[in-house]
Amino acid sequence: MSHAIAALYHFCPVADPHAVVPPLEALCREKAVRGTLILAYEGVNGTIAGPADGVAAVIDHLRALPGFAGLEVKDSRAETPPFRKLKIKVKREIVTLGAGDVDPTAAVGRYVAPQDWNALVDDPDTVLIDTRNDYEVALGTFKGAVDPRTERFRDFPAWWAEHGAGF
Repeated sequence: MSHAIAALYHFCPVADPHAVVPPLEALCREKAVRGTLILAYEGVNGTIAGPADGVAAVIDHLRALPGFAGLEVKDSRAETPPFRKLKIKVKREIVTLGAGDVDPTAAVGRYVAPQDWNALVDDPDTVLIDTRNDYEVALGTFKGAVDPRTERFRDFPAWWAEHGAGF
């Protein structure tokens, strides 16, 4: 049997993330969906897997929540279940940055269509900073990207405070 996998995230205000958990958890258990979902006042992030109809039901449930219609989902499949259990956590941030005054829905950059990406990064006026952790950067990065040598993503704001003026 093939298992559907959905990596998902969405930044939007969530009035009470704790209230979202019980019905979401009940649906995941009913549909045999496992993985990790992180909810915060700023949105949702996570990866889930299970039967295709179960994963679709969870995605539909999330998209029905106020402000979640634009939920981003990346789909894939696996022959064996990638997760053994379900974890739904409420945290301060869905992507740990450690800078509580950042509103990811207010301060946004310009969307770049996939077909325009190479031209953008090849432009000599473009500076690409690889904000992934040191382990991920060591596995591979874009040619010419600036490596801030951060161990964790939450280290990036301090790096930017020290070096950002140079960009």
